[in-house]
Amino acid sequence: MFSENEIATIIEIPEVHVATVEVKADFIANEANFLEISDHDFLSLVMMAPTVGMALANGSISLFEELALNKMARKMSKGGFFMKVDPVAHGMKFLIKNFEAWEMKFYEVIKISMEHTFSLEDLKKEKDHSKGFAYAVMNVPYMFVRFLSSFFLHDDSDIVDERAISEVEFKKIQDIGHKLGLDEYPIFKSFCQTFEMK
Repeated sequence: MFSENEIATIIEIPEVHVATVEVKADFIANEANFLEISDHDFLSLVMMAPTVGMALANGSISLFEELALNKMARKMSKGGFFMKVDPVAHGMKFLIKNFEAWEMKFYEVIKISMEHTFSLEDLKKEKDHSKGFAYAVMNVPYMFVRFLSSFFLHDDSDIVDERAISEVEFKKIQDIGHKLGLDEYPIFKSFCQTFEMK
């Protein structure tokens, strides 16, 4: 998952900041009238959208998933909210309530963030994936790896580890990859091969 400092750096990119502020105003006006949240924290909420989508893949969010999402929210929040309500976790409740209405709007901000933090052209170049995902991941931009792990690996496990997931969760990864435009890149296809169906 992203750190507070990574979010602070990304929100400073003018194009990302403009897109974040625009969607934030829309979200507060139409979904969360009384939500007080900084631009930094709103971008953190945006970055959680794929993970929230994964958690909702089975139709509802379990207590374990909610705790994991709250932990992720606190890690990205600006400043400490140890004894206070975390604005990202608070905003996440509104996102979960009406996820389908906001998913693509949030993904558009994520796409802009990716376009301005690494070269998408570098991902298009054919790499030798015959040596496996662990080798291939060393040849892509570091920030792409950060985005990928933040979206799909909320326990900070090593991105090259193979893991077992349900078919529903796997299809959701593919769906999110498609909506973010990642499915056209060989490295994303290799990443999907690290999952094994339960």
